Amino acid sequence: MTVETHSPLIRKLSAFVALSEAEFGVLDRLHRRRRTFVAGRDMVHQGQSGQVAYILSSGWVCSYKIQADGTRQIVDFQIPGDFLGLRSVLLRTSDHSFEPIVDIEAAEVLTSDLLDAFAQTPRLATAILWAASRDEAMVVEHLVGIGRRDADARMAHFLLELGSRLALVGMGSREGFECPLTQYHLADTLGLSAVHVNRVLRQLRESGLVTFREGRVAFHDYVGLVELAEFDPAYLDQTGPLLN
Repeated sequence: MTVETHSPLIRKLSAFVALSEAEFGVLDRLHRRRRTFVAGRDMVHQGQSGQVAYILSSGWVCSYKIQADGTRQIVDFQIPGDFLGLRSVLLRTSDHSFEPIVDIEAAEVLTSDLLDAFAQTPRLATAILWAASRDEAMVVEHLVGIGRRDADARMAHFLLELGSRLALVGMGSREGFECPLTQYHLADTLGLSAVHVNRVLRQLRESGLVTFREGRVAFHDYVGLVELAEFDPAYLDQTGPLLN
């Protein structure tokens, strides 16, 4: 077995199912085509066909759509342990783009490899379906946030969600997490202007709830932030360290 037993994907899937030796072996084979991608250059373009999927091993990626007027809406962020482009493989055409935020490493997964893995290990297929369903639940929650939450609650909810996701793969805690996102990323995600993002982060900091500075999110009053956001992590369907 060459895949580390504490790799981000294994940590994530292990929240759903206790993986067997056979399943570890299949995951090992899915990780064999390792590639690196540089920050700022799309690895998948919106409308591109004939795609492979990727398993993100290190770094952060954003998935986004460009509107007719040239504006960008970030749909979600991918962190280590996440699949990229899984839906576009099954639907044959990517409905959005993927851009590395920092230099990343990812395992390229061909459609045939994925289907073989599903056939060989149905439990693993179920776990991957769980992960994909969880990702869909997050997109639904983001839609609710943009449509119904005020800016402070929207930001708080987003940071809490990121913290919970990162905790599941051993990269975050109730104290905080390292975060390479800029205020422009936050603006394009939350439907705010960069100026408004700056103002909201200042208000949250001055309220003693959270600080986002120099690439780190620091939670000062985790419970208070949860109350502000009305954050219920049930949609994440996980039992990571932040939820103990």
